[in-house]
Amino acid sequence: MMYFDEHRPPHFHAEYNGNNAEILIKDAKVIKGGLPKKQLKLVLAWATLHEDELVNNWEEIETGNMKLKQIDPLR
Repeated sequence: MMYFDEHRPPHFHAEYNGNNAEILIKDAKVIKGGLPKKQLKLVLAWATLHEDELVNNWEEIETGNMKLKQIDPLR
């Protein structure tokens, strides 16, 4: 998830079973919170694969655009 009132550094939020984490886009690392080990590994792999799309969505948020592109899940 990304929110339209986000703060820097560029990041996204991941949630699993009541656990929450903020993930830095550039380095795909946790900057706040946490997830269970298995789920975190999947989220970080997904973030690495989709870094360009995440950056593009972050830039859209910063310009005030309310139309973010959906990013495919890990399969």
